[in-house]
Amino acid sequence: MDSALLLTFLVGLLAATLRVATPLVFGTIGELYTERAGILNLGIEGIMFLGAFVGFAVAAQASAGGVAGYLWLGLLAAIIAGVLMGALMGFFSVTLGVNQHVAGLGITLLCIGLSLFGFRLVFGESSVLPSIDPYSQFSVFGDLPVVGPIFRQYFLTYFAFLVVVPLAWWVLYRTSFGLKLRAVGENPEAADAAGVSVFQTRYLALAIGGALMAIGGAFLSLAQLGAFTPGIVAGRGWVCIALVIFAKWDPIRGMWGALLFGGVFALQLRLQTQGFELPFEFFLALPYVVTIIALAIAGRNVSYPGAYLKPYRRE
Repeated sequence: MDSALLLTFLVGLLAATLRVATPLVFGTIGELYTERAGILNLGIEGIMFLGAFVGFAVAAQASAGGVAGYLWLGLLAAIIAGVLMGALMGFFSVTLGVNQHVAGLGITLLCIGLSLFGFRLVFGESSVLPSIDPYSQFSVFGDLPVVGPIFRQYFLTYFAFLVVVPLAWWVLYRTSFGLKLRAVGENPEAADAAGVSVFQTRYLALAIGGALMAIGGAFLSLAQLGAFTPGIVAGRGWVCIALVIFAKWDPIRGMWGALLFGGVFALQLRLQTQGFELPFEFFLALPYVVTIIALAIAGRNVSYPGAYLKPYRRE
């Protein structure tokens, strides 16, 4: 491979890495909020799936009706769906205090079932999947000769890396709400004694987390694909849970973990196009294997939040 082809390969790889990492950033930061409050939300896979469906369904119906800004309506609908599922997770894990693993898996099954059933109701059965005109890409550095194409991204990609991640770091470490959130996740009894509402804080964390998870799913259907398919999320929710542990519950490290997975995923796609003589299954498994290895290395002796997975009952 000569230098020109190598440069083109690397530029395309970096651009694809940012796109692939975008839904992971939303999902990871959303899960990080909930786990910092002491709640493990295994419903993330389903919430991302529901966000992808609701966002696409609302956008498709609005587009068919000639409504301007149909993509933004779809995104708003996805956020509302995510908040509702976060509140439902709160009802089970915070109010009722049931097992968080069971509640989270139940949320995932519920969301996936509702989405598939809703898709049949709205679009019926057709051999051709419905589609919409997705968000367009743009570049703030489009005139630069080499790096310009790298930054040709969707608005949600810029929003994830330039707003969501820095804002999460600031909220967690520089605001009173972040202090309350971390206190509730570490020692809810002491936080309650100090006048912090444990239930309210956890519900708010789950609502914020659910909204971000749903945006991550909506990105896939409203931006990257412009369509909805049953395999659209493809396990990204479970990857986000692993990335939270990899990041040690830190937003900046979570972003780097998402970029690691996104880079390996984008790399395996480009290696396939280069004609490497390796089994197809190897390329599919490569990003997940790398994630597991990174988690095994970075997750050793990790300190979980003190109240992780522990329901709180006020005496």
